[in-house]
Amino acid sequence: MELSQKELQRIKVIENAVEGRITVGKAAELLGLSERQVKRLKGRYSASCVDWVRHGNAGRKRKWALPPRVRRKIERLARTRYAGFNDTHLSEKLAELEGIVVSRETVRRVLRGARIASPQKRRAKKYRARRERRPRMGEMVLADASRHDWLEGRGPAMTLLGFQDDATGRVLAARFQLEYEDTWGYLRRLREMVERYGIPLSLYRDRHGTFQRNDEHWTVEEELAGRQTPTQLGRALEELGIRQIAALTPQAKGRIERVWRVFQDRLISELRLAKARQLEQANRVLEKFIEQYNRRFGKPPRETASDFRAVPKKLNLDRIVSLRYERTVINDHVVSLGARSIQLPALPGQRGYAGATVELSHQSNGELHVWLGDRDIYQMELPTEYAIGLAPRRPAARKRKQPRIYNYAGRPAVGVR
Repeated sequence: MELSQKELQRIKVIENAVEGRITVGKAAELLGLSERQVKRLKGRYSASCVDWVRHGNAGRKRKWALPPRVRRKIERLARTRYAGFNDTHLSEKLAELEGIVVSRETVRRVLRGARIASPQKRRAKKYRARRERRPRMGEMVLADASRHDWLEGRGPAMTLLGFQDDATGRVLAARFQLEYEDTWGYLRRLREMVERYGIPLSLYRDRHGTFQRNDEHWTVEEELAGRQTPTQLGRALEELGIRQIAALTPQAKGRIERVWRVFQDRLISELRLAKARQLEQANRVLEKFIEQYNRRFGKPPRETASDFRAVPKKLNLDRIVSLRYERTVINDHVVSLGARSIQLPALPGQRGYAGATVELSHQSNGELHVWLGDRDIYQMELPTEYAIGLAPRRPAARKRKQPRIYNYAGRPAVGVR
């Protein structure tokens, strides 16, 4: 066995001490040892053999070394049942389900020694100044969605949509859905968060069309008001008093983007372990996973006070968190919703209200309510999916007519309109 540079240095220094070229104190200073230890090494010194410089445990098997049987089991589990788990996640699962308590570093050494690569791809680090967390829970909530092959081909593609608290990093509400990032999904998760925690002060989100209008069309009413009519979700956030902060880039909301990255690593492995194939199974795994994630990665806020506000009793959450459309009642007291005509009942005393403006509120539980001002005048059952795509279409911008070009004879030029 070849000697290390440290051992070669020790031989030279002890040789000089034995020959009297340096003192014991100087040798101890050069080697970073005590004088007592240097004297021991001088007593073991031999000019004809270098074995004296080696540590007494060199070549011996460590008592705490991982048994080969356990090492082989870890390698087998990493290739079969826990394929795709990262090193930290795998060490947690080995302790939780297999009764093998080993450190993350031990798992890393075993897997790299067996040529099992880590699923995490390391990227070159770039300098970015991370935004400081808000001090209180509820001061800012982050919203985002992630469309991904969460079931790895075992089932349909799904979208994970949810909210995260900025101060603690805890996931407040999240759910899988088959649809893409849409209004219904955000409204349902918004209500879940508000009922569980309260109303936050602000919402940090991207510029997706569910949150804001991205078209350039303005109606006359909007021009007079000086603002575009908000989206269904934007209107609900305004009525709840939640200030919206739009991120300019995906990196600006990197905190929740990192959450999805962790989910796309750990949650996918948990879904594979549970053999989930359907939406309901995936959501059951997700519910348990969020509890584990919040315990594992949640951080205490810098200030104990919470900025979540309780929902006032006078606030009609059913009406706010719904899809709402304005309609004008025609002479026979009928309003339309998509292709469906709805006959409205008479008001008390058989009073009519033709020509009045009413509001149709389609709630997430499938109920349709018709509001005349603050009065709920009619209710009926309506499938939830019926209202998808029923938002009033904005009229397309009228194309400008090109001026006709006439020839010298006063007739339109050929091929030119």
